Amino acid sequence: MSRSNGRANGKDVVYASETQTTALEPASGSNACQRFTSVEIKRYTAELEVPLDPRVIEWRVTNTNQQKTRGQVVPYADQRAYTDRLNAIFTPAGWTRRYTIHTSANFERSKDQKIVAKVLVSCELTIFGLGLHSATGEEWADNDNAGTSAEAQSFKRACSCFGLGRYLYYFVGQWVDLDERKRPKTVPQLPRWASPEGWLAGLRPCGAHQPESAEQGVNIGNYSSSSLVSEIEAMAEPLGKGLYRGLLRDLGRVWNAREIQSPALQQRTLDQMRSAERGLRRLASALEKTGTEALSPILRSVGFNSLERVDNLETLKRIVLELEHVAAAKP
Repeated sequence: MSRSNGRANGKDVVYASETQTTALEPASGSNACQRFTSVEIKRYTAELEVPLDPRVIEWRVTNTNQQKTRGQVVPYADQRAYTDRLNAIFTPAGWTRRYTIHTSANFERSKDQKIVAKVLVSCELTIFGLGLHSATGEEWADNDNAGTSAEAQSFKRACSCFGLGRYLYYFVGQWVDLDERKRPKTVPQLPRWASPEGWLAGLRPCGAHQPESAEQGVNIGNYSSSSLVSEIEAMAEPLGKGLYRGLLRDLGRVWNAREIQSPALQQRTLDQMRSAERGLRRLASALEKTGTEALSPILRSVGFNSLERVDNLETLKRIVLELEHVAAAKP
């Protein structure tokens, strides 16, 4: 398994078509069986939603112009910052994660039409007393850091399901000048709402303010229309571009969640996205039994050569059911 800080060089890790799991099991008598009250759950969720310290935030170039002189940058934090927050709130004994690694072939990389294997990493994150969320990360296998990248991606996506790091989904790429190595010459300044101090003072992106708890001094999450939009936007990374945009298109007839005006339609869209997320978790669970080689023929049967291109819930459901059927037939 790659290093937990997400920065191992990846060359000492060999990924084969197999499954690997790692987990820290809670000791007998630990808080594994602890159940928080609804008030405690709201308080812990609010603490997880608080932005990370701006000093741990870095910027990634996601897109460049043709001349490679300017690029779009977005903020991110490596997984050490996420583990530090979990440790600070729950202690190292209060949570655990389990990774499952797959290597799958028969993915077509559209930019060069090459068939390249992909490393798929599923992360199950359990916070004792709050519950479990899982998510999947992926990277092209010809990338030396494929395992490290997919691992960090899956872990951070799972964290976002609890609210940790979710605020970073509000950001869209900002254009900056790049140096000769395609690195930003300067980076944008984070808005005040994206700092712990600003968040705890009630600041929110796009002027969205929510009620605060006078006792705790933090947002405890009344679900207003703006909250629903935030929840929808937070599903972008767990679902992936294809499913996320497809559901926005089919349900809201929009490409941006903020363009959905009806709270009822916002709630319906969020419900469908949560259903898709559950489907992806079922898919990951079935893949543990079948191996990724069983997925390719199922994808081809529904007209896709990559899971990334699946853009509707009905197709995802068919894929999941067929894969689960294959898994059930295995001894």
